[in-house]
Amino acid sequence: MATNPYTGLPAERFWRKVVTNVPPFAVDPHPKGAFTIAPGDRVATGGSCFAQRVAEAVRGAGFNYYLTEPPLPGMTEAQAAARQFGTFSARYGNLYYTRQFVQLFDRAYCRFEPELKAWLRDDGRYVDPFRPTVEPEGFASEAEVIAARDAHLAAVRHLFETLDVFVLTLGLTEGWRWRADGAALPLAPGVAGGTFDPDLYECVNAGAAEVLADLNGFLDRLWSVNPKARVIFTVSPVPMIATYMDRHVMESNSYSKSVLRVAAGEVVARNDPRAVYFPAYDIVTSNVNAGRYYNDDQRTINDAGVRHVMRLFLSTFAKHRASAPPAQAPVDLAAEFEGNAGVICDEEEIERSVA
Repeated sequence: MATNPYTGLPAERFWRKVVTNVPPFAVDPHPKGAFTIAPGDRVATGGSCFAQRVAEAVRGAGFNYYLTEPPLPGMTEAQAAARQFGTFSARYGNLYYTRQFVQLFDRAYCRFEPELKAWLRDDGRYVDPFRPTVEPEGFASEAEVIAARDAHLAAVRHLFETLDVFVLTLGLTEGWRWRADGAALPLAPGVAGGTFDPDLYECVNAGAAEVLADLNGFLDRLWSVNPKARVIFTVSPVPMIATYMDRHVMESNSYSKSVLRVAAGEVVARNDPRAVYFPAYDIVTSNVNAGRYYNDDQRTINDAGVRHVMRLFLSTFAKHRASAPPAQAPVDLAAEFEGNAGVICDEEEIERSVA
């Protein structure tokens, strides 16, 4: 029989063999050649809002979830949650925009000292512009903000130097910067503190080249202090809540997620075994699921979606904890070919040639 480049390829390369024939909850686009997370490995998380769901799932799955800023003695669970102790591995708050990762490292190691020190709120309290929601009560003075930040950055240094695995979730390409020195912010001024002044702040929307440079820069920085650290890149499937660009939010969201997905793919294409892409975004947003992994707001991810993601996470990084894959649901491929006979698609010839 004649052969072509697709002859003999594994089933995972063909849509109908690993998607059409599989119930949505069992689709398994796992990365190949990924490292294993051992029971004692210190697993840290950081990134956008979805990274919090990842952190919850990591804890729930029994991994050694690593905290360098744990709740204070005597603090109740509710108090700890309100002040974001345990939300991430350190209290850096949401890191939406990739430049934040790079600058977090540089601030922690005194490579970058932003001009912007504190934001004043309407109630007269101060907040840290780089993590404005971690202290709901705010601070009494700018000096208190700086003192708390110094302690926090010490915990960040310890985290970077001692973690074993860092699950890094990419969230957005849109972000806000302090014009004078490019300091990257998680929120626009005026949202949770500060006052918006277009002469002082600017909105930026990063392209794939900038995001890739940020990710490569962060990896190089992390490995300079912790050469054995392993990084799992994910892209958040949670749509952006608002856009500052002059267009529909769906268009901005599509751009943002596409750029992040491309950059995540390119950064692991450097083929360093310490960095891998995990397809949480691909699982949740796939047309295969027909939106079933979103809540009614069409934005937040429901428990079924998180469970699917974590089943795949376990089968990829902790095979000894993974459960058996769900049974397949057979599909009559011959009938499908016949039903689509009037549609011209050259790609169909690939499968026909190796059937």
